Amino acid sequence: MKNTYTPARTGRLTRWIAGTAIGLLALVLGAPASQAQGTESVEGQTYVIGTDTTFAPFEFRENGELTGIDMDILQAIAEDEGFDVEVRSLGFSAALAALSANQVDGVIAGMSITDERKAIYDFSEPYFESGVQMAVAKDDETTTGYDALQGKTVVAKTGSEGETYAKSIADQYGFTVKSLDQSATMYESVKAGSAVAVFDDYPVLAYGIAQGNGLKTVTDKVPGGSYGFAVNKGENTALLAAFNDGLAELKANGEYQQILDKYLADPTAAVPSNFFDLVVKSFPALMTGLWNTLLVTAISFVVAMILGLAFGFLKIANNIVLRGIATTFISIFRGTPLLLWAFMFYFGLPQLTGWDISVWTAGVLTLSLNSGAYVAEIVRGGIQSVDPGQLEASRSLGLGYGKSMQKVVVPQAFKIMTPSLINQLIIMLKDSSLLLAIGFTELLYQGQQIYAANFRVTETLLIVGFIYFIAITALTKLANYADRRFNK
Repeated sequence: MKNTYTPARTGRLTRWIAGTAIGLLALVLGAPASQAQGTESVEGQTYVIGTDTTFAPFEFRENGELTGIDMDILQAIAEDEGFDVEVRSLGFSAALAALSANQVDGVIAGMSITDERKAIYDFSEPYFESGVQMAVAKDDETTTGYDALQGKTVVAKTGSEGETYAKSIADQYGFTVKSLDQSATMYESVKAGSAVAVFDDYPVLAYGIAQGNGLKTVTDKVPGGSYGFAVNKGENTALLAAFNDGLAELKANGEYQQILDKYLADPTAAVPSNFFDLVVKSFPALMTGLWNTLLVTAISFVVAMILGLAFGFLKIANNIVLRGIATTFISIFRGTPLLLWAFMFYFGLPQLTGWDISVWTAGVLTLSLNSGAYVAEIVRGGIQSVDPGQLEASRSLGLGYGKSMQKVVVPQAFKIMTPSLINQLIIMLKDSSLLLAIGFTELLYQGQQIYAANFRVTETLLIVGFIYFIAITALTKLANYADRRFNK
């Protein structure tokens, strides 16, 4: 399944023309087309939809393509109602943050409809009735129910129905609830013994157990909430109405039940049979992730070098104002977490400015500004490490300050800086993995997508770690060769 769906209907030409005209008017006026249309037709519009990354069988990747119950329902409704969707796989919390920042028009991510969320979002009619079960490790014969949880820790997914239910009975049965972001991570915690049980939505647990996640259910299903499609309060009313109309049509013609049966009746079809099979099936997605990792690292390093050189020279300037500017820049980006800036650029900046920031732009800004601060200190240290007598000698020979720096000091400083710059490049490549938090499809993100679907967490991470090792080793050797070649 692809992330962009093309409508199959061609008989609604008049409404399509009207919708297109409204979209063009919105562009002229500077408003997003999807928000400017109000309650007009959705025909011909393109909507950006946020979703989770790891919530099989509702959304997960199979052979690199985003699929699942939510995705099939969204595709079918889009085709029936005549609009297109661009799906952004962000993670549940990040998807809601993107919706609040107007980075996406709606969210479909196995999202329970609650009174607290209804105060912020408008929801569609429920498209799935959920329920919660508790599961323990397959070889655990002592934890047979809630009574066995006294004094122990259980895990649940952040923001899920399972978390809500677990917390509601925690005091009654005397256990502690630890919230995690991914189903696969929760299951690994139970198998590793850091938690005794997991509370999760019953179809998610059933899918995971069928995939061989090493757990078993020990309680009956507790009726839970309902899943709904969400938009911001008072916005995208036409999209919400179209979703409701399309959902009603799917239920009426039987396609809705076919979608559920596809994922819930036989969830074992795509399980890799062995490690080699896992490598083969994972390879295309992991190579895409590796390419994105290398590309964002290369672009960011070039920008970081430019910033580092500029602020590094400002840091040693005689002018106190220039030194203050450089010191402020370095202090801010060295003194704050990289992940904070990833969220700030991707979610915060659009809310503050109204600009639409792509995940690539946010990623490059995050890595380059953070690394630029470290490169600036490397540049400053390298220049100040050159014997001051070198500058004085060149000046005494009649060279000006600028020429002395260019011809004498900087070449020597660059030789001193090179090992640190190579090290910073390697650090930047590894730091790019943090961008998965905003949905950037780098290498580790792709690994998460894979083990979210098949629950082969340890094996998948071993493959990802090996690819990182090969890439970093090759990059280090290349950088060291360049060092020897140009710094003879």
